[in-house]
Amino acid sequence: MEQALEKIRPHTQSTLAHQKTPATLLIALESTFREQSAEATPTAYFAALLTTLDGTIQKRDVGLDEGDILPAELYLLALVAPFVSPPVLRTHLLTILNFTAPLFPSLAQHAPALRSQLSLYHVLLLSLDRSQLETQGIRQSFASILQLCLDPRPKVRRKAADTVRDVLANPPAPLARHPYAERVAEWIKSALSEVSAGPFARSKASKGAEPVAADSAIHILALLRPVLQNLPPSSLPGITNLLLTLPRLGNPYLSQSAYSILSELFALPIEDESVSVNDQISDVLKAVLASPPSKAGATLSPAWVQVLGSAMVSYHSTDPDAASSEFGPVWKTVWTFLESSDSATKAAAAQSLDLLTRCITPSMVDSAILEPEPRSTLGKVIVQITKALDSLTYAGATPQLLSVISSLIARLHHKADGTKTAAEALLLPLITRVGDLRTQKGFEFKEHADATLAAAMRVLGPQSLLAALPLNLEPSDRQEGREPRAYLLPLLAQPHPSPLSHFVSYFVPLSERMFGLQQEAETEGRQSQAKLWSVLIGQIWTGLSGYCWATADLKEALNPSFSALLSGLLYGQAELRPAVLKALKIMVESNVAVASGAQDTAPINPNSLSAAQAAENIAYLRTQAESWLAVLFNVFGSVGRDSRGSVGEVITVWAAIAGEQEIAKAQVKVVELLKANLASQASQPPRSSSIEGGSAAAATQDLVLLLLPNLSRADAQQLFQLCLSAQMLSAKDNGVQKRGYKILTRLIESQKVEIDAVAVLKQLDELADGLTAAAKKDRFNLLSLLIPLLPSSAMHVIPSLIPEAVLGTKEPSEKARTAAFDVVVAMGKKMNEGGVVKRNLMDGMDEDGAEDAAANIQEFMTMVAGGLAGASPHMISATVTAISRLVFEFKDVIPMSMHGEILATLLVFISSANREIVKSILGFVKLSIHTLPADLMRPHLPTLVPALLGWSHDHKNHFKAKVRHIFERMLRRFGWDEVYGCAGEEEAKKVLVNIKKRKERAKRKKANGKDEEDEPAVKPTTGDAFEDVLYGSESELEDSDDEAEPQKGRATAPPKKKGATQGARIRIDDDEPMDLLQGAASRITQGTSNRRRKPGQDASRFKVDDDTGKMVIDEEGDADDELNAADDVAGAAYRESLTSVDGFTRGPNGRVKFNKDTKKRRREEADADGDVEMGEGNGGGDAKKAKRRAEPKFGHEFKAKKAGGDVKKGGVDPYAYMSLSQAAKKSHRKKEKIGIVGKR
Repeated sequence: MEQALEKIRPHTQSTLAHQKTPATLLIALESTFREQSAEATPTAYFAALLTTLDGTIQKRDVGLDEGDILPAELYLLALVAPFVSPPVLRTHLLTILNFTAPLFPSLAQHAPALRSQLSLYHVLLLSLDRSQLETQGIRQSFASILQLCLDPRPKVRRKAADTVRDVLANPPAPLARHPYAERVAEWIKSALSEVSAGPFARSKASKGAEPVAADSAIHILALLRPVLQNLPPSSLPGITNLLLTLPRLGNPYLSQSAYSILSELFALPIEDESVSVNDQISDVLKAVLASPPSKAGATLSPAWVQVLGSAMVSYHSTDPDAASSEFGPVWKTVWTFLESSDSATKAAAAQSLDLLTRCITPSMVDSAILEPEPRSTLGKVIVQITKALDSLTYAGATPQLLSVISSLIARLHHKADGTKTAAEALLLPLITRVGDLRTQKGFEFKEHADATLAAAMRVLGPQSLLAALPLNLEPSDRQEGREPRAYLLPLLAQPHPSPLSHFVSYFVPLSERMFGLQQEAETEGRQSQAKLWSVLIGQIWTGLSGYCWATADLKEALNPSFSALLSGLLYGQAELRPAVLKALKIMVESNVAVASGAQDTAPINPNSLSAAQAAENIAYLRTQAESWLAVLFNVFGSVGRDSRGSVGEVITVWAAIAGEQEIAKAQVKVVELLKANLASQASQPPRSSSIEGGSAAAATQDLVLLLLPNLSRADAQQLFQLCLSAQMLSAKDNGVQKRGYKILTRLIESQKVEIDAVAVLKQLDELADGLTAAAKKDRFNLLSLLIPLLPSSAMHVIPSLIPEAVLGTKEPSEKARTAAFDVVVAMGKKMNEGGVVKRNLMDGMDEDGAEDAAANIQEFMTMVAGGLAGASPHMISATVTAISRLVFEFKDVIPMSMHGEILATLLVFISSANREIVKSILGFVKLSIHTLPADLMRPHLPTLVPALLGWSHDHKNHFKAKVRHIFERMLRRFGWDEVYGCAGEEEAKKVLVNIKKRKERAKRKKANGKDEEDEPAVKPTTGDAFEDVLYGSESELEDSDDEAEPQKGRATAPPKKKGATQGARIRIDDDEPMDLLQGAASRITQGTSNRRRKPGQDASRFKVDDDTGKMVIDEEGDADDELNAADDVAGAAYRESLTSVDGFTRGPNGRVKFNKDTKKRRREEADADGDVEMGEGNGGGDAKKAKRRAEPKFGHEFKAKKAGGDVKKGGVDPYAYMSLSQAAKKSHRKKEKIGIVGKR
């Protein structure tokens, strides 16, 4: 609320009356609060405004123009009401109604005040209980709000509709539906009946009259859409009938809205079977089918076909047999819309056909399978789709056709005869046709075809699909008509029903043969072919994971020979290791999910495995867990750090299903290995720079972390004592220390160990000297868990931890700083819980003279503040930062007197000469202005403002910007006059004046609309409230004093040409005749033309060096091949007839007109034939002409105009760049032909 009011207060000097009046009223109310020493709570504001409103009504000062007091009161009431507690609103309901309800008629002609009234009632209606909703005044007010949903003013209508929507969506407890839902439904039906009964006409003179039928209907539907799911089910049949009458009004937008709402209505869940709209679907389908729109209509057609699909799905859910009888006519009707040229219509038709495929019943499938000829409905549909793939009529809808085929395949996934799926029995020829299209060279919809084949792979499985579409990848398969289908390999990785034994019998031998071909290619130096075979092998083994999803033949397929093969790949083939690891992980996780009885196991259970079968698979895997864990441990230790994550995930999954004995054995082996590695590392001389995680001991610790969730309590206790030793926590290796602290943290989190927090903290304190910087974050995380475990009588341990935690808040690592802040806050919370601080047990305290102190937040703040007396600026700065965090966290617990002491103490440091200290103090000041009460801060302003102004000109460490941000917050919190009055010198006041001017300039710029298009991006929050307060609220003004003008002349994207989105075109192949009756889908292109420029087409004209593969560009172009000369002669006869002296042309009437023998024509002819002779002539004049007519060099336009002294080599200027297209142009100069023997 305070943020909202802060935006109003500055408008007291506004020239706009509707802004000035609320601001003046607000200032007057707040001054009254100060005079009466009342707290400015939301309830106080609300009560004061109601009192003011009562006085205004008593005076009959009910003017509603700009500047009047009544609109200002309503505006402030609507602003404050959301922050008032609901019990207060319920208590004063009658008062609010008496003051505001009679205003509805008079507010009707004043939109701003009416919107404020609606906002007030929005909050009021949401706070009432069931009994108060039946109050007469509330019922009348809600009726008025309903009528405003038809208001011609958009903002008023939107506000009223939002109020009705939110009221119905939030019924009073314990009701599931709002009491007003029935009334809203009746009002909607009444309004729709009135609209549908009237004619659709609009007179030119009726602009100020009531809305005409179509406009009213559109407004009603705008209200109906969001409240549809909250209306009583009994009202939906009547609304459905009325929606069907709206299209007759002839408004396309109205019809579209009606059809889309019908689609949403059919998708609603059925709550009451007795009043379901599904009983009307048969009539709805007849009514909708009776009024089909034009296929060319882009507005109405999508919604029309969508309502057919939604109605059929709803019909199928209640009466599948009746829906199957309507399936054929509806499919036929929707199918015709795929012929439309509008992309939205085709997409909606495809989506509707997708919905229709859900209405296919098992009886329809069985009849289609048993019939020899396609006479059933489903059989005719499949034939229709098959013909459409090769039809020119549907060539533009090929992506939509492929989408429909995918939906059909997914629907026919069940096994009709128990052996093969219905999709395999009915759709295999169609799938084969899609595969043939995918291999054709000119087919442009390969992505859509891949999606269809992926659906076939999921339903049929590779075993059936590859029988119809073989891969043809081996050299023995390279025959005409057998195109390779490598695009099927990436589709293997998805879940499918084929057994794992198919991979073992088919793909394992195939990959071995390919590996042999790869080795042969590498031996013969054919690296590109070797790489090709390597990629194919990788794709095959990536598909192994698709076979492992809850496979039924796991016991037979995962035999010792196949397990040995997988182990060998893990050890020896780094490229195939991720695929094998993924397969091992899926093998366990999918069976565990099925055995646990997960709700939706369809994606991970393509074989429809039962829970008992999955449990048997898990039992079999458990018998192999010990050997697989040993293999995975070895692989984990041999791979690099980047690859350990994937291996660790597989270890975790297999360890979860292993038995307790297997885990215990593995734990013993790993712990023994860890001890040996630590001992060997300690005996070796320390390395100068230890690579984190690179040692064997660190890798063994990672294995311990992976096994930790499955350890027993006894093993966990032994591991805790091992990790608490100096051998691990004082090791020279960063990785060993980090993981040691991390293991301790995980053990405490698992609650499997019993520890004495005091003894552990004491032991950790003794090991602090050997701590490395990299392990600080994990040590702080451990301390955060140990501190809450301290008994209330052991608070004397906390002071010894304070210096380490406070200094940790200045760590370079952000994660370490965050962990240190958590330790500081944990200590504060523990002290705040109470207890005794035994000062005689604290380090450095005199045992005889010290007295016990009560543990509380004040005592803890005093302990932390002791760091302000530190010897180093770093310690003082860290202490200020820690105090800032504690003030933010415990601002409501710390007494006001201590807040004042902290503020007065820390403000002394703002005049320090050390920048590190001042930087922390500026952060504390910023936090204090945001967090602490204004009355607490106000007495310190005379000291604070001049001190801050002293740093306002210092650019180092961004002090100037930081101070400006602080002053902006201060001005928003305390106002201009109060802050400006505390500035001492005239020079210092200029800074505040400058900030004020900049802010006003920014407001004017925004008001003028200059920032509408280029709004500055809102700075994202960090998720930490303290960080957001300290760093997140930057200045809304620019960092520089001068406003940066937008860059002018920036190149903008050229506007799209009208009609740039073109439909499908037929691509013409020069070498093949086109059959328009067969295979048209493969010859359709979405491109605008085939004559477009292709990348590299200029480079293809250059000669290439056979040895290096580099392009060869001749300097003079003298070594071109014969083809250029032949091309030059090709059109010479025709060109000579037009340009030579003996040539002629024909006029419009066909008469011959001979060329004139002019001097210019003779000179041009001589230039074409006698370049060489003229160049060799002795005459000076001829030489000058030849020089003047010399052909310009390549890159001549880039030649320097004034640099005449450049050194030239071969006649080419240095640094003369040219484009490839320019350099590749053919020379038009006549070339000498070279004979077949190489002589001229």
